[in-house]
Amino acid sequence: MAQRRMHLVAYLKTGPTANHPGAWRHPEADLHDIFAPERYEHIARVLEAACFDACFYADTFGLPDLYGGNFDAYLRHGGQITYLDPLMILPVMARVTRHLGLGATLSTTFMPPYHLARTLASLDMLTGGRAAWNVVTSATNLEARNFGMEGIPAKDARYDRADEVLEACIALWECWDPDAFVMDRESGVFIDPSKVRYANYEGQYVKTRGPLTIPRTPQGRPVFLQAGASDRGRDFAARWAEMIFCTPHSKADSIAFHDDVKTRMERHGRAPDQCKVLPSFAVVVGETMSVAQEKYAYLQSLIAPEAQTMLNASLLGADLSKHRTAEALAAAQGNQGITGSTDRVLQLMRDEKISFAEAVAKPRDLLVGTAETIADELEDWFTSGACDGFILWPTIFPRMFEDFGRLVVPELQRRGLFRKEYAGRTLRENMANP
Repeated sequence: MAQRRMHLVAYLKTGPTANHPGAWRHPEADLHDIFAPERYEHIARVLEAACFDACFYADTFGLPDLYGGNFDAYLRHGGQITYLDPLMILPVMARVTRHLGLGATLSTTFMPPYHLARTLASLDMLTGGRAAWNVVTSATNLEARNFGMEGIPAKDARYDRADEVLEACIALWECWDPDAFVMDRESGVFIDPSKVRYANYEGQYVKTRGPLTIPRTPQGRPVFLQAGASDRGRDFAARWAEMIFCTPHSKADSIAFHDDVKTRMERHGRAPDQCKVLPSFAVVVGETMSVAQEKYAYLQSLIAPEAQTMLNASLLGADLSKHRTAEALAAAQGNQGITGSTDRVLQLMRDEKISFAEAVAKPRDLLVGTAETIADELEDWFTSGACDGFILWPTIFPRMFEDFGRLVVPELQRRGLFRKEYAGRTLRENMANP
């Protein structure tokens, strides 16, 4: 039996800030090229050279303005802002790579199935079967208002709609048989019309006739990435996801999440290995432990006092400048907020016996050490059943990914835990055969 190997996926933003609100201030963080194609070509090459399965661009469809009732702090301190539409960036990255999976975040709450299916089929076709869809139901009123809604619908309703949107997209992607193209000059037949049909999907929330104008793509459909942490979100992920992005507070939490999702998958008639559970980490790598600790201390010193609380406000769905207890948060959230982020903060409170206000102001934990000690930690999580691999989010961009590829990946490869070359032609094939 082939040795089980981990999967690696990169979490990216079209800007210099991700989950660490101070990293953009580091002297090694690139700021000059946010709007330059070369920035995105470079990170694509870095990730492919390190044999990452894929990358995906996280996205919020608007400028967060919960903290303090406006967007001032978010702009001032460098929040997770999407400065460019990732769908414009991914084809640029595809041109300089051959294997790296390329994912976009798109919302089932705001976008109709035909638009989603057409966009993602185009991406899968142009990349030769490397497209991924980070399926989100969205979680903020600000996004809803940007799409003409008064506020974000209730969570269960959002997931009910999402189920239908995915069913409709699949119906559209299956409108064309794989062999519909004839292109026979002598007979004069370009496409066999008997190989193309209407979708005629109609549900409670969405309907679409089809067919798409785009034929069957190399993967048939993009790889589905999802991050549901609530009970309804986990059930949605168990039905659809091929990769799950999660943010557990501890290895024990990740084991419990992993086992729960795999059990739910069986109830949906899916084999457990059809979905990879990928907790998220960021790393600080040093040639020695003391060097790594010194790098970490400097990096953390760059976080402005309110910056982490400001960042968490958009994730938890409430103004954390006013709501300073868990009870106040719950009362203020309404339909907003990401369950996984809320759970992580509440678990941090319990484990470290700190107040809610202290927990939302505390920066995310980073994995700090040498290549060997970081590989030890990743190996421990992977072999103990906590996960099937990892999603890495950046601190200093692109330096963190460069360091990880140069130092940690070879150590994982030496231990037989990670691929040395790509085995598949498409992203789905590489996820199945690491």
